[in-house]
Amino acid sequence: MNREKSKALFDEALTYFPGGVNSPVRAFQSVGGTPPFIESGKGATITDADGNTYIDYCCSWGPLILGHSNPQVKESISNAIEKGLSFGAPTEYENELAKLILSNISFIEKIRFVSSGTEAVMSAIRLARGVTNRNKIIKFEGCYHGHADSLLVKAGSGLATFGISSSAGIPESVANETVVLPLNDENAVKEAFQNYPDDIACIIIEPIPANNGLLIQKDSYLNFLRDVTTKHSSLLIFDEVISGFRVGFEGAAGHYNIVPDIITYGKIIGGGLPVGAYASSNEIMKKIAPEGDVYQAGTLSGNPIAMAAGIAQLTACLQSGFYESLEKKTTALKTSVMDHVENKGYPFRFFTFGSIFWMSFSDTEVIRSAGDIDATGMEKFNLFYNYLLENGIYLGPSGYEVGFVSAAHSKKEIERTAQVMISALDEVLS
Repeated sequence: MNREKSKALFDEALTYFPGGVNSPVRAFQSVGGTPPFIESGKGATITDADGNTYIDYCCSWGPLILGHSNPQVKESISNAIEKGLSFGAPTEYENELAKLILSNISFIEKIRFVSSGTEAVMSAIRLARGVTNRNKIIKFEGCYHGHADSLLVKAGSGLATFGISSSAGIPESVANETVVLPLNDENAVKEAFQNYPDDIACIIIEPIPANNGLLIQKDSYLNFLRDVTTKHSSLLIFDEVISGFRVGFEGAAGHYNIVPDIITYGKIIGGGLPVGAYASSNEIMKKIAPEGDVYQAGTLSGNPIAMAAGIAQLTACLQSGFYESLEKKTTALKTSVMDHVENKGYPFRFFTFGSIFWMSFSDTEVIRSAGDIDATGMEKFNLFYNYLLENGIYLGPSGYEVGFVSAAHSKKEIERTAQVMISALDEVLS
């Protein structure tokens, strides 16, 4: 494919932005080459500045569950724009989206809208500390919760130890309040509570970890986290920025039938515009200002244009059979590829959960933690990725990123994708 215009735009961008981008993974450093600059999107496809069209499985990193330029979402946004862009004051749109969510999710009673998933998680952590009057939090290797200081922390030496910063600019004193544990290890969690019995405010986890591969957890492990936090008067936070409204309207909490103390949302909730949210019971949410003493505010929180987009998208998600249709498409893609893989005996696995998928160049049948991922397979993924890109299939540019199927993906597009993936595997592995 000719990408001369994209290359020229990227060269120009390098003079404006660090690494030429406004979010690091977009720079294509993991897979090599020049990132295509996207000019437009419609349905399941995107078109770059050079006129190349791709079937898109990045879907803006998950928010576009209806596909690009969905007519209902566009109409809702257009109607809202006619009334104004932003007021910094309450609007009916906020009430409407909140009612839509709260009336269809049984385990939350109040919600607060913010402008990103990172902001939602940051606020949820502060709320947990405010409710419990404790300082430390537990997070897990392989789960990403945005770029707030206390969450950009990786494991130190040994289990249940203080974490260490994974980014410059984060004070050691902040990192020391985060305990980083391996996923799928109950003993590590028990040891952490033994070490800090009265100072763990919360455990935060992606119930469907999907930021470092697709690390599907056992029901029993997630139920254990619910039980152990209750036992120690800590809170359980489900970070459902990715899984919320993606694997079902009630997300992973609904799928597993586990009620977290606080839940965070993002991506799909905004219909493609910047929206995040955190939600809980009346009792916990009344701690938030102006009712309580946990402060959080935002100039563009509840922006009417973003609320309108979210209303249209979530209304579509509530249609009968919506999630079953998405899962059926995802399963069809997996089945077509894996039939070929098994026939050839390739070291390759295709993991799915609802309409989320992830591919691993290994023979490992079950991958539940970051340490289970074979990093040597990333070189093969990079070859695979670039073959797909050259043949009109667009994924997130990293072997650790998941893909998403949208309502806009047609049977023909799924079949075309499977064919290209099979050819790519033959090219890379045969």
